Amino acid sequence: MKKQKLFPVALLVGSLVLSLLAGCASNAAPSSNSNTPPAASTGASASTNTGSSAPAQPASEEKMKLVHEGKLTFAMSGLLKPLNYKDENNVLTGFDVEIGKEIAKRVGLEANPVTNPWETILQGLKGNKYDAIIGSMTHTEERAKQVDFTEPYYISGGQIFIAESNDTIKSKDDLKGQIIGVVQASTHKEVAETLTDKEKVKGYPTDIYALQDLVPGRVAAVITDRVVGTSAIKNQGLKIKPIDEVLNKENIAIAVTKDNPVLTKKINEAIKSMIDDGTYEQISMKWFGANLLK
Repeated sequence: MKKQKLFPVALLVGSLVLSLLAGCASNAAPSSNSNTPPAASTGASASTNTGSSAPAQPASEEKMKLVHEGKLTFAMSGLLKPLNYKDENNVLTGFDVEIGKEIAKRVGLEANPVTNPWETILQGLKGNKYDAIIGSMTHTEERAKQVDFTEPYYISGGQIFIAESNDTIKSKDDLKGQIIGVVQASTHKEVAETLTDKEKVKGYPTDIYALQDLVPGRVAAVITDRVVGTSAIKNQGLKIKPIDEVLNKENIAIAVTKDNPVLTKKINEAIKSMIDDGTYEQISMKWFGANLLK
């Protein structure tokens, strides 16, 4: 009789326990219409549960390496007006500086332009004196062995300039027998000698002196760096014009150390966004009256 009385009681207690457990489980699990999202899975569990999930990247690959935290420190010679130079207040300015400042802003950093002698500027970068070189450096195979380069932020190279009023010379093929001005001992002299008679190549101490001789007709053409001639039109008001494409295309790019791929990637993204939204062209037109990527 005693055993028969205990059996229903045991069943009742068991039912109560199961009900309580079910209620707890229900409260612990998020409902399908709950506003609170489930806790995020760890990288390990995500990769275990779904084969398509990418493994977490090491922190060293996700972060830029910076000489000064929160700043993009970039170097130049400071001696290439209007590309980079110091104004009357001894403040760095110019096309390179403005490009660097815009890149820093888009990367989310404070711009910190600095100068370094050109002959040791690569060594300074590799020695972590600054994060990048934004100083009109040509991307060459030899330099690319030492540092990484971004996409070009302008294109330069030897360019033929003639007087604005000259309608007879249309291309480099029209220069045979013509007097061509070049800077003495420059590589442009060798190019000029292939386009006209050797004795028709006239040397000058500076590019500006050569370009100034175009309008009065003392030379028929001048071969100089594209940026130098374009700047003379914009800033010196010389009545000259370029013809043909650049003779030896040079991609001017930003140098970054090889162990800083995240920074290189972010700078490339910044350059692209500047081009896409028209900011790049505005800066280029301001300093040169032309888009230096075209």
